[in-house]
Amino acid sequence: MTIKVGIVGARGLSTIRGFQSSPEAEVVAICDLDESLLAEASKQFNIPRTYRIFEDMLESDIDAVVIATPMQLHTPQTLAALEAGKHVLSEVTAGVTMDELWWLKENVEKHNQVYMMAENYCYIPENQLINNMVEQGLFGEVYFGEGEYIHDLKSLTVGYNRPSSNNQKTSWRKYWQTGKRGAFYPTHSLGPVMKWFKGDRIESVSCFGTGWHTSPEHKQEDTSITLCRLASGKLIKIRIDCISNRPHNMSYYSLQGTKGCYEAPRGLGDQHKICLTAGQNDKDNLQWQPLKDFYHLLPERYLNATEEQRESGHWGGDYFIIQDFIDAITKNVQPSINVYDACEWTAVAFLSELSAMNGGKAIPMPNFRTSSSFKDQIINLS
Repeated sequence: MTIKVGIVGARGLSTIRGFQSSPEAEVVAICDLDESLLAEASKQFNIPRTYRIFEDMLESDIDAVVIATPMQLHTPQTLAALEAGKHVLSEVTAGVTMDELWWLKENVEKHNQVYMMAENYCYIPENQLINNMVEQGLFGEVYFGEGEYIHDLKSLTVGYNRPSSNNQKTSWRKYWQTGKRGAFYPTHSLGPVMKWFKGDRIESVSCFGTGWHTSPEHKQEDTSITLCRLASGKLIKIRIDCISNRPHNMSYYSLQGTKGCYEAPRGLGDQHKICLTAGQNDKDNLQWQPLKDFYHLLPERYLNATEEQRESGHWGGDYFIIQDFIDAITKNVQPSINVYDACEWTAVAFLSELSAMNGGKAIPMPNFRTSSSFKDQIINLS
């Protein structure tokens, strides 16, 4: 069986190489409001059918949908796709309100379709390597991690986010990204780190902002720091900065455990580095090692990846996220980033906004996995 896939939104073209590298799937349709983009994509990637209306594509014989439209459309389009009997791979974030996350959870549980959130930063090779090393116990017990998303978005609050576009209309990013307080876009920073804390969940969220200095016309503060307290008592720190005038660094992570630590590069010649206490005799003067010395511990499928798979995008991770989505459909297994992960990681955005507007107050995280009534959806601010 070949899975017929439809893509909605130009951003979804980043998955095209992943699908084209798989013998089990074929992209047969693409949907976007931009007719010139449709014609261009259809020709470039040999996609036979184009649509401007999403519901028309859902009425076709596709089996699965990649949702890569602006954030505020992710949940409504996911619900429509599930109701139409389609599997869904959704770009981040999963939704833009807490209510949307509850609707998403309820509908995924209701419909017998696969839902997976496409948090591709979890698939960055170095993040996969650290995950493997955590599973092998090389860090001992991990108890602190951090992720940062530093990406100046001010120029993207107008236009359609296409280099060839001269349109200067206000973009959706003006409202749903720079128009929000707190960690409005947490999943890139949080997702990979949460994967390192096996079986844990976020229990509460606290957020503090720096105020408005660089570009005060945006509601988003220059920098927001969010602390996620896990059920185990361990801690994850997130920094979101999409306003400050500084170089981009969208994939900084660190991890601390009882037997070692890891830090990603910060720029200017820096590299991924690791320190493991095992084998170092002078515990008062521990030394860093290049992470590349441990690349032999990558998951086997990364070590055996073809050149085509390595070139699929996002540092070679896009092929594997697509393969996991396909496996969830064909092998009837839980997707690697399921609806409960998607809701919890995304909810950090809304809880951090509440926290930032209440002096950094710790806001409890509902348990999406066990919630069964409307009472379970209440967020207690007292």
